[in-house]
Amino acid sequence: MDRTIVYPGSIPLDTDLLRLNRNTMIALGALMKAVLGTATVADGLVVSPMTPNSLSVSVGPGSITAFTVVDTMSFGSLAADSDGLLKMGVNLEPTTLTVSAPTIAGQSVAWLIEAAFVETDTNPTVLPYYNASNPAQPWLGPANAGTAQPTSRVQQVQIQALSGVAAATGSQVPPPVDAGWAGLAVVTLAYGQSSVGPGDIVPCTSAPLLPYRLPQLRPGFTSLQAFTTSDVFVVPNGVTQAKVTVIGGGAAGGTGGGYPAGGGGAGGRAVKVVTGLTPGITVPVTVGAGGTPNPSTGAGGNGGTSSFGTYCSATGGQGGAGGTSVYPAGGPGGMGAGGDVNFGGSYGTDGVVLADRGGDGGGPGAGRGATGIGGASFAAPGYGGGGGGSEPSSLGGAGGGGLVLVEW
Repeated sequence: MDRTIVYPGSIPLDTDLLRLNRNTMIALGALMKAVLGTATVADGLVVSPMTPNSLSVSVGPGSITAFTVVDTMSFGSLAADSDGLLKMGVNLEPTTLTVSAPTIAGQSVAWLIEAAFVETDTNPTVLPYYNASNPAQPWLGPANAGTAQPTSRVQQVQIQALSGVAAATGSQVPPPVDAGWAGLAVVTLAYGQSSVGPGDIVPCTSAPLLPYRLPQLRPGFTSLQAFTTSDVFVVPNGVTQAKVTVIGGGAAGGTGGGYPAGGGGAGGRAVKVVTGLTPGITVPVTVGAGGTPNPSTGAGGNGGTSSFGTYCSATGGQGGAGGTSVYPAGGPGGMGAGGDVNFGGSYGTDGVVLADRGGDGGGPGAGRGATGIGGASFAAPGYGGGGGGSEPSSLGGAGGGGLVLVEW
């Protein structure tokens, strides 16, 4: 930011103060442009009914930006400056607008509430001046003329209500948004209506409202914590949302009797972006264990359920059938729940009796089924994968444990 230098003993000039104001405005405008760009952006300015209800609406405090120039006219003793600059108008108090209903039965009218950036010179005051020819005699106004001069150049949000043409109810349309303005909301009133209710106000789809505030803006997820055993997640400082992936435990493959056994089902999976987190709170994390094979002839053990608090969860796969029949079915997969996207785990494959081969486990990272007399089945090497089914004389493979990933 440019700065004005004033030296001891020198006579301060009006331009010293004026440049301080202008340089500060330019610096803030450049910062806003780097963050918001040059398009008009509104924040706040919520249109709502009055309390008590009446034929008026309230437009709440807020701001609006406009890409314009530094100064369209002189700023005190400083000349106008046509260099481009992003400016922001701010209203700290709500604005009240009056609307009216049609006077003909069966008609309705749509009012457009719109806003624009406005910059005006205001607060006129008759200022004291210094009389250089007679310092003992003060002047009022320039040349002692008593002329009032504006003392503030303010940047605000200008708000207005425009009425559409009354028409048969259902066919009324609001007026178009004026050039240089931004539509905020449409207020629709029917014949005989004496007050505006919440259902009469609909935000404009084209309103250039700021979609996120700075705490919600993140350059993607840059940190990750992986849970392979149950624990708690402590929300880090500055974090209010996180992407969570939950995988249930994989099931074990069946253990053979007289026939090959089926493979275990894979754990389900859920993916969710969790919002509204508070830094410092703890969220319980449960990680489902992988299913264990049955030492005796029978179905493999089911995988456990994984979860992230009460936000989302995923059940484990179900064990592959034991090789006690000629139809050794693979186990069903688990299922995600509560996520923005929920996935079902893959089925384990059936045992193949004619090939004397156990079924493969379900899902990525699954265990392979046993092959041939005396062949060993494989445990799942990956998270949530199902274990392989055994051949008649071996033990089914264990399922892979679950997993909870938290990214922020």
